[in-house]
Amino acid sequence: MRWPLRKEKIRSRSQPWLRAKESHSLPEVFGSVPVPTEPSFWAKLLAFAGPGYLVAVGYMDPGNWATDLSGGAKFGYELLCVIFLSNLTAMVLQHLALKLGIAGERDLAQACRDAYPDGVVIFLWILCEIAIAACDLAEVVGSAIALQLLFGLPLVWGCLLTALDVLAVLYLQHRGFRYLEICVVALILVIGGCFAAELSLSRPDWMGIVRGLVPHPKILTNPQMLYVSIGILGATVMPHNLYLHSAIVQTRQYQPTSEGKREAIRYATFDSTLALGIAFFINAAILILSAAVFHRSGRSEVGEIQEAYRLLSPLLGNPLASILFALALLASGQNSTLTGTLAGQVVMEGFLSLKLRPAVRRILTRALAILPAVAVIGYFGEEKTTDLLVASQVVLSAQLGFAVWPLVRFTSDPAKVGIFANPRWLSLIAWFITWMIILCNGKLLADILLPVSLRNELYHFLHIPIS
Repeated sequence: MRWPLRKEKIRSRSQPWLRAKESHSLPEVFGSVPVPTEPSFWAKLLAFAGPGYLVAVGYMDPGNWATDLSGGAKFGYELLCVIFLSNLTAMVLQHLALKLGIAGERDLAQACRDAYPDGVVIFLWILCEIAIAACDLAEVVGSAIALQLLFGLPLVWGCLLTALDVLAVLYLQHRGFRYLEICVVALILVIGGCFAAELSLSRPDWMGIVRGLVPHPKILTNPQMLYVSIGILGATVMPHNLYLHSAIVQTRQYQPTSEGKREAIRYATFDSTLALGIAFFINAAILILSAAVFHRSGRSEVGEIQEAYRLLSPLLGNPLASILFALALLASGQNSTLTGTLAGQVVMEGFLSLKLRPAVRRILTRALAILPAVAVIGYFGEEKTTDLLVASQVVLSAQLGFAVWPLVRFTSDPAKVGIFANPRWLSLIAWFITWMIILCNGKLLADILLPVSLRNELYHFLHIPIS
């Protein structure tokens, strides 16, 4: 059966998209940030700085904390190389996302809508909405845990309070997109400052850190290390960030010429790479802190955020240690909710070309995250929050391949991005990353969802170490 909208199997390069683009990404802020025309590197760098930091918060959200804490407590500094390689992967994928937004003049959701038949578009939209809701769920629960640790607030009330971020996003975006970016950068500085202080208190083994950055075969041969490593990869690369980044880079008033786009891609890549470097420091700091405090003291079973909070101050002998940890968690959760609601708008408008008032869209997005969290916590109790975080990461892992595949395909096609199509070496790297993500996340899902007997038979057939 043929798709009704597809007129031919292969379209010519003069008609690269199935549909014409109907509107700009985030039209209320499209091209709203001026770019200076004078040839000043620092002035232009400052003009393009911002979108990378909005994207980077997705790589340090509460969903990452459990895997980083578990990896450090169980294996010390040995999985630092996994965080480093995951971050390099993120840098490549975010470069492709911003290139699609600038050179292809579409965000990833719009590109999928304009390139694929209706049935595929609806399928991808549903998957993406579920992934955004799952990501929001982790952020809501993380913020609620932080409020409970700092102020003793019940988790249900903490989840409900996170709805106030809708008002913050609306207010900041109404003032101008730059205000939203400044708020996000300020919260990142709070997170980074808290963990810098934590590292100074924990006194880690710096030579162990250096050794941990070097990949070693034991990660592949040790089933437990492999399992945690796959979890770190699955929690690091967030699918909604690819949709978000390809949209928010278009808030800059760059010249729509080949040279103007080339310059915009160059500066936007610098911004993204620097921001993701900060995200690497924060993720690495969580693992290093866990290794220096829990692994060193023989508490390798620590994997829950609440347990880490309770043990930090007694083990370090400083009451500030736990407070700084919870404060960083609160900043991380709030930061991620700010960008998550923005990503929800990009996805709905891009896939469906459906325009809703920003307030309605953000309230809907927040409700989809808060209601499951409140329902699970209210019915099963607060002890199920960790299971809720794990479940959210499973959903994200399942959706990631469906975002990365079209991104690599579009940016490798001159019919979509013109002269800015990926060179062969970059295409090879991007497709390698794509297949590694699909295979690693497939194993993570199999480990969690398949019955043990069936899973072991499958791994034995594929010669995969059994965890």
